[in-house]
Amino acid sequence: MSIRTTSAGPAGARILGVGAYRPQRVVTNDEVCELIDSSDEWIRERSGIVSRHRAAAGETVVDLAEAAARVALERAGVAPGDVDAVIVATITHMFQTPSAATLLAHRLGTDGPMAIDLSAACAGFCHGVGLANDMIRAGSARTVLVVGAEVMSQIIDPTDRGSAFIFGDGAGAVVVGGADEPGIGPTVWGSDGGQWDLIRQTDPWVAAAPAGHPWVFMAGPAVFRWAVWEMAPIARKAAEAAGVGIDDLTAFVPHQANGRIIDAMAKQIQLPASVLVARDITTTGNTSGASVPLAIDALLAEHPEASGGTALLIGFGAGLSYAAQVVRLP
Repeated sequence: MSIRTTSAGPAGARILGVGAYRPQRVVTNDEVCELIDSSDEWIRERSGIVSRHRAAAGETVVDLAEAAARVALERAGVAPGDVDAVIVATITHMFQTPSAATLLAHRLGTDGPMAIDLSAACAGFCHGVGLANDMIRAGSARTVLVVGAEVMSQIIDPTDRGSAFIFGDGAGAVVVGGADEPGIGPTVWGSDGGQWDLIRQTDPWVAAAPAGHPWVFMAGPAVFRWAVWEMAPIARKAAEAAGVGIDDLTAFVPHQANGRIIDAMAKQIQLPASVLVARDITTTGNTSGASVPLAIDALLAEHPEASGGTALLIGFGAGLSYAAQVVRLP
């Protein structure tokens, strides 16, 4: 007896709309330096960060995700009831279960879609875009909401000189739907578990920690080397897989890990001056799973002429995991 399979989906998928939410509170480098031995000048030089946003007391990952998702749905012209799947990339939803995605789907007024969280840290959003593309092409979903949302301020040690200044809070979202031709290229993704400990929690959840929960730890120099030397070739592979030349790109939107990493990657990829490079990190910081969609939103706000162009996305981080693809900007 044969097994019936899902009917094939459309020829392609594309991003229909993007939305973002940045909490109101802005935290300057000077404020961060009240608890660490550093300076505004040093932080700017080492990371490119001038300020970052912090969630208000009681403001959760789902709150941030909902705000970004509503903007994305409105811009895409998609009603919540037409969403077939909700994917939330996050490492700061403070419940192991149930997922942030299920509550988000309920709050948005969707009609019982598939809803899951993705735990791939800074690479999570690009993983979500890859899954959405595959689901739509395979016919298992028609419209997918992909959200990256983080409240990093609740898992960073504010006295850790190596990481306290890096992270910010925020959420970004995209709506992915079917298209007559591909608007999302093949995703090039993978992991290097041999370097699992370079970005990690300081303790497992069951262990006692000073804050009552683990902090996030990052081996900065080692991560810098890995991101520049290992991720630049992955970005080029994603462009090749999509059949898009580096010179033909409209924009490069990498994970906003560090300004120096972004500049070094652009150099390694040999991006021409004509390609826009997202540098949302300056006023947003590193928002982990939210950084790529936030950077897309900021780039389009500053350069509306980039709408409809091709952008090379890449997310990379804890795991060490990574995912990259070329997309057509909404």
